[in-house]
Amino acid sequence: MKALVLRGSRNVFTLRIDGAEIECPIKGKILKGVDGYYNPLAPGDIVETNGKLILGLEERRNTFARFNQKGQSPQLLAANVDLALCITTPVSPPWRPRFVDRFLFQAEISGVNAALIFNKIDLNGEDPDIEERLEDFCRIGYPVYRVSALKGQGMESLCAFLKGKTSVFVGQSGVGKSSLINALIPGQGIRTGALNEKYDRGNHTTTQGMLMDASGLGPSTFVIDTPGIRRLAPERTAPADVIHYMKEFAPLAHKCSFGFSCTHKTEPGCKIMEAVHAGVIHEDRYESFLRIRDEMSSLEQYPDYD
Repeated sequence: MKALVLRGSRNVFTLRIDGAEIECPIKGKILKGVDGYYNPLAPGDIVETNGKLILGLEERRNTFARFNQKGQSPQLLAANVDLALCITTPVSPPWRPRFVDRFLFQAEISGVNAALIFNKIDLNGEDPDIEERLEDFCRIGYPVYRVSALKGQGMESLCAFLKGKTSVFVGQSGVGKSSLINALIPGQGIRTGALNEKYDRGNHTTTQGMLMDASGLGPSTFVIDTPGIRRLAPERTAPADVIHYMKEFAPLAHKCSFGFSCTHKTEPGCKIMEAVHAGVIHEDRYESFLRIRDEMSSLEQYPDYD
């Protein structure tokens, strides 16, 4: 039988078969086809089972992962998704555009369409710097949904966007992922937490990824919640390839006067720097590009989950 992975940890996973949920371990604790990952399965995976054991894994359409320092390997957050959604806020916790850039970089590596959900707009004083960045994300091709899960603002258009898709929610602790899901799926009752007043960041409430049926929004609609992340470390890739995974940078790759050897820092005829000066590439995105590329070059150690 084929089954949908809803959640799990270590070697035991909760599966859905014909509307019923069962728990199954992996046969022999080793599953073919999952080499190289920190964890063998993720919410959204399709597996083969005999009702007692997980026997195999169906080929994935895609995965959304992050780099796990402890295991020095990619950690799966979700599989077989249509959308990757970065949940962010203007305040409480503070706006973090670098996190968004890293998220979008990972989405491009994963080959998954990405969008931003700007939650807690009821707390937003329309900071011009934040609005400028949000408008730039829209300009380069990433939809932005401004919502308030608490007040219900903007939720109708977000629901329409999610309809018929499997979406993974990613963000810092405290940005309101659980509150959003409770608003999208009434009765789900996911526990929410208050912000840490001292550090103005969220307390960890979601401890493992979980796929939920959101068919109330429309047929074949699912949402995957993930644990809060303090700093998103993208999957490892060659430093020279970083430029290909930033949407507005990619068309300019290797068009510089110095071609492949251009560092995009000081060289005359650098198309990337010209684009920054012309406003085609935002200065903050350029800074994120340099930082991510430097990290890939230095194989920097990354912090783990909150």
